[in-house]
Amino acid sequence: MKTTVLALCSALALMTPTYGMAQDRYVHANNSAYDTLDPHTVRDVARVASRLNFYDGLYRWVDNPPELIPWLATDHSISEDGLTWTFTLRDDVTFHDGTSMTAEDVVYSFERMLALKRGAGSLFLPMIDPGMTKAVDDHTVAFTLKEPSAIFAALVPDILVVNSTLVQENEVDGDMGQAYMIDHVAGSGSYMLQRYDPARGFIGERFPEHFAGWGDKYFDEIEFRTVLETNTRIQGLMRGDYQGLDGYLAPDQVERLRADEDVQIFEEESMRVFHIALHNGRAPLDDKNFRMAMVHAFDYDGYINEIMQGTVARNPTILPGNLWGAPDVPGYDYDLEKAQEFLDAYKAEHGEEIRTIKIGTLAGFSETEQAAALMQNGLSQLGITVEIESSPWPVISSDMQNPDTMPDMVPYWKSTYYVDPNNWVGELYASRYAPTRNVSDYHNDAVNAMLEEALVTTDQDVRAQLYADATTQVYEDAAGIWIYNTKWFGPYGSNVRNVRFCPVGNGQDMRWAYLED
Repeated sequence: MKTTVLALCSALALMTPTYGMAQDRYVHANNSAYDTLDPHTVRDVARVASRLNFYDGLYRWVDNPPELIPWLATDHSISEDGLTWTFTLRDDVTFHDGTSMTAEDVVYSFERMLALKRGAGSLFLPMIDPGMTKAVDDHTVAFTLKEPSAIFAALVPDILVVNSTLVQENEVDGDMGQAYMIDHVAGSGSYMLQRYDPARGFIGERFPEHFAGWGDKYFDEIEFRTVLETNTRIQGLMRGDYQGLDGYLAPDQVERLRADEDVQIFEEESMRVFHIALHNGRAPLDDKNFRMAMVHAFDYDGYINEIMQGTVARNPTILPGNLWGAPDVPGYDYDLEKAQEFLDAYKAEHGEEIRTIKIGTLAGFSETEQAAALMQNGLSQLGITVEIESSPWPVISSDMQNPDTMPDMVPYWKSTYYVDPNNWVGELYASRYAPTRNVSDYHNDAVNAMLEEALVTTDQDVRAQLYADATTQVYEDAAGIWIYNTKWFGPYGSNVRNVRFCPVGNGQDMRWAYLED
């Protein structure tokens, strides 16, 4: 029902004429809803466009392979003990209302992230205590960590700075502006909010005074619109209603667009692992024999070669195969005889009766629904009943962050938010990130010890071995079903130029793009 209502809202929105049409305008059709604009409460690719275009961080990830460049900060230094990171800020940054940004805004933004304990805040909480971020002067800010961190620099782009005065003026009952920030923007980003509708998406207009300046060509206006139905998105791009779509379409859809002379497809290597998260904390999946039956009941070759038509690479663990630290393991194979043996071992200990397994899929993401159907088929041959329920990403994302509401299985992608193995194996399987990121409720003391050591060790060779060993143990525990690493096929109108793709953000940072005359 949730999916149907949201799809209806999106369809009605398509029939609504857009006001304030700009000459150079970009419309992006997205397969998920923008249910909030608050940069500190969510951290996923489905809703990354509002964070990238309305807000700025101290540093920024750009290009492919991803590179960190100075942004709100010009540089930084680290104390000899590795605990204090001091950033020098630009002195020419203004928020959209004309207020100058200072170090106090950075301090407030970071303390707000820690207090809300959501979004990127959950990553910083284990490494820095509230009150340990200080404004040295108007343009210098210092972060003092609990212990040296090997990933703090990679996370700095996630420190998105808000206009502290504006947010505080709109606090209600000490909510730190949460109600206000759902549908308002308090940023300094390349675009200013013009209109927002949670059922439709948002429209932004160019911020002429952005500190980074502008080239000769740019978009005056950008719109990111929720359109759940895949065929509607594809037809809209072919008609010219949209100038861009999400870059992770099924192969037959990519080929359909590639054949259209008014569409271009950009191809890039990515680091986005498609896997099925398993609820390791709930019976029967809390038993390794049962999980081993699950990993052997999925038809990997059938999914990759038939459904994805060979356009993706088999990825046997949660770490992308093209990333340092990825272990050399064979990968589980589709073998129902093996699966039955493990299932028999489970039944010998727990009894013959097995409850219905529930798989949650992402509405508008056909690959997740196809994976669930393939899983359902394999399990049906083992006598296991499966129910599949589809929900919009914001709904299922929220459900996954609570062990009580997390489905037994969820097929989805682990995207690149920063280029470090912790982004994948750390966040998804370390106990420190449960339950907001470690949605599998997986806990292993040996794995935790290795992942914790990797966070404080600065020698990359040592870190690579720690991550390889930890990932191998997660693999041997059959804590998930890991399927493939993705290639990004970005569909755009034929006259769109200068899309600056980065695996962090997937090409949705629009400040460099423009339309060719």
